[in-house]
Amino acid sequence: MKHNLQLDAQGRLNHFLSIEGLSRDLLLEILHTAQSFIGLSSRNIKKAPLLRGKVIANLFFEASTRTRTTFELAAKRLSADVLNLNINASATAKGETLLDTLRNLQAMHCDMFVVRHADSGTAHFFAQHAAAGVSIINAGDGRHAHPTQAMLDMYTILHNKGGFEGLKVAIVGDIAHSRVARSQIHALNILGVSEVRVIGPKTLMPAQVRTLGVHEYNQLTTGLRDVDVVIMLRLQKERMHSAMLPSEHEYFHLFGLSEEALSHASPDAIVMHPGPINRGIEMTSAVADGGQSVILQQVSNGIAVRMAIMSMAMQTTPRQEASHA
Repeated sequence: MKHNLQLDAQGRLNHFLSIEGLSRDLLLEILHTAQSFIGLSSRNIKKAPLLRGKVIANLFFEASTRTRTTFELAAKRLSADVLNLNINASATAKGETLLDTLRNLQAMHCDMFVVRHADSGTAHFFAQHAAAGVSIINAGDGRHAHPTQAMLDMYTILHNKGGFEGLKVAIVGDIAHSRVARSQIHALNILGVSEVRVIGPKTLMPAQVRTLGVHEYNQLTTGLRDVDVVIMLRLQKERMHSAMLPSEHEYFHLFGLSEEALSHASPDAIVMHPGPINRGIEMTSAVADGGQSVILQQVSNGIAVRMAIMSMAMQTTPRQEASHA
């Protein structure tokens, strides 16, 4: 049996690199642990002592505001010391290798690295070379994976729908280039939803997309029929000028989520988006700000889910702390 780099010998989380290879039980444990942190935001003192004395370094080689901020908040709410590296001014910009960067930071006794990089596989590379006891969390690598985003999306679905069995979920947009979509598809299938649909133009579908365990649709309203969850993806505007898409206007006309298009989904369907939203391209403001939108819930849930993943990777959770008290 092939060893899973993400797990220790007891099957506990050590690194969090991708959804692939993880069990349904482990994903549910992440979601249930996140639930224990949800109420923390409403307290006067928004902190738990689980990672007190630990040092967490955020290594964002790729620009991100929302993801980096929620990771930083999650670490601070766990009472960790947080180091945010200015990568653009760091030694890597001067030619230092990733391995040298890792080794130098480990020499400063960091306990966890949250890594975001434009190249697929960077987080796995760090995990392969990390010292014993050091955890690596993948905050997005190339087109490969964005597992913490997928898990906060799963938490949002669980919170609003009460479970996963029997659900039909549609993911709409640029499937081919989306690391978020790949991680969502793996998570949804592991957690046992009834059906995962991907909707978008053929030019934005990966080759052999159905091997991922999805049903492909190239027409929006047909794909949305009777779905319980609609996940819209961010469309990068720079691709609008390539042969993939003729114009923003045409994309919105064919695949933008309006109130009329949403009416083809189940009446109680929820609308999600990993952000930031391109309003008037991916969806209308009426949908983004409407009663079926849970987009701001996703942002709030991201803090609790990332707290859960960090505490589990450091093998200290609320229940374990209570047993040691």
